Amino acid sequence: MAHTHRFSVVVPAHNEENYIGKCLKAIREAEKQAAPDTVQIIVAANRCTDRTAEIAKEYGAEVIGNQDKCIASIRNAGAKCASGEILVTVDADTFIAPETFCEIRSLLESGKYIGGGAMPVFDRASLGIAVSSFYILLLMLPEIFRSKALLSGAVFWCKKTDFDAVGGFDETRISLEDLDFAKRLKKHGEQSGKKYGTLKKSKIYTSARKFDQFGDWYLIKNRKLTKRIFTGKDREAADQFYYDVR
Repeated sequence: MAHTHRFSVVVPAHNEENYIGKCLKAIREAEKQAAPDTVQIIVAANRCTDRTAEIAKEYGAEVIGNQDKCIASIRNAGAKCASGEILVTVDADTFIAPETFCEIRSLLESGKYIGGGAMPVFDRASLGIAVSSFYILLLMLPEIFRSKALLSGAVFWCKKTDFDAVGGFDETRISLEDLDFAKRLKKHGEQSGKKYGTLKKSKIYTSARKFDQFGDWYLIKNRKLTKRIFTGKDREAADQFYYDVR
């Protein structure tokens, strides 16, 4: 009989050898609090040419290869391999708190929540990062108004059956697929009187590596590109900032 897990964690990873070890170590630490041997980790190794897959296997992760230039399809590919009742998505440069799985389980078992996200903080702060984050928020206001809520993201969590019910992430979106998923999950929950939740007790950190790579003021200095990135449909802009960066 195949082993079943309580949680399946999908980690999309493109050349993440500098971050994925810390990410997976945090997941395994959180597993210890939830209950040992309850977490399946699936690393969707996207066009990797470094040690990402090797490091992932050291942490007992299942590694699948992926060649897409679309974060939605990369996450969905990982989700297709999930055997857990609860599905969680964590980016490879994001580090969850030890109590994360316990909090997710508690919220879902309360019957009040369909799933939700988290409100991560960067692992370092600067004026440029703060101004850039505020500018991005302004660009996303139309989507936020349409969803009638400021929906959290970064670490998504829900039951696998509900992930499948909403069709996973929209693979026609080049970016903003996370906000779109949150909107659809929220709407799906409303049908059964459930809310979209946000992790409150678990502190989630994400790296400021894009700012490290491009500079803390890059998105402000290149506002035309930033606007194109956050339309969710501009392939050239997404490739320039995400997929074809070396």
